[in-house]
Amino acid sequence: MSNKVKINVFLPCKKNSSRVRNKNKRKFADIDYGLLRIKINQLVKCRLIDRIYLSTNDEKIIRFVRNLNNIKIYIHKRSDKALSTSKTATQKLIEHASNIIPDGHILWTHVTSPFVTKLIYEKIIKKYKQIIKTKHDSLMTITEIKGFIWDNKKPINYNNKKVKWPKTQETLPLNKVNSAVFLSSKENYKKKKDRIGNKPYFYKLSRFEGIDIDEFEDFYFAEYIFKNKKKFLRR
Repeated sequence: MSNKVKINVFLPCKKNSSRVRNKNKRKFADIDYGLLRIKINQLVKCRLIDRIYLSTNDEKIIRFVRNLNNIKIYIHKRSDKALSTSKTATQKLIEHASNIIPDGHILWTHVTSPFVTKLIYEKIIKKYKQIIKTKHDSLMTITEIKGFIWDNKKPINYNNKKVKWPKTQETLPLNKVNSAVFLSSKENYKKKKDRIGNKPYFYKLSRFEGIDIDEFEDFYFAEYIFKNKKKFLRR
């Protein structure tokens, strides 16, 4: 590996959303093209990102991003309709990402993670550059969950035969993949057919940083937090 770790972003942004209509470009926190505008701004300002590959089938998104006239952004207009349906498998997008990004390391992120800021991206990339020199070959962001978590029959993160109801801080923390960032080499994409390698590093985000907008409740909750972020988010 050369001294230069080239970081290219894969930003998938399909036209339709089955749960939140026009999620990627609807007004958010009184901002037109809200989630998209916020995310593009965060990524463009991140000095450790070399290029942003926006993959979309939405002409409105394409026009919006073209009007930004930023040389850091490469727009890929999807010709394959199978990449942009509610039934599109993530595996197909993984193959797509490795096809359109020519080299380097691929940082997969989403507009639906509005609280992953420029500063957080920089911290994640710096950590990635450190960990790939050790036993890890990739990175993904997680949010730690504690509490009483059961499957259909019994607790999975504490022993209720030992203590029926322990303090929540004594339960085993679980790692929820929040889909904010997956960071791995293009080599892993090609060899492993995956957006992580065999030994991913878990980069922990706070509850608010790791918010992923998937349902309408998420959208309105995130919108409220974004408008009042100084009250909720650490700096």
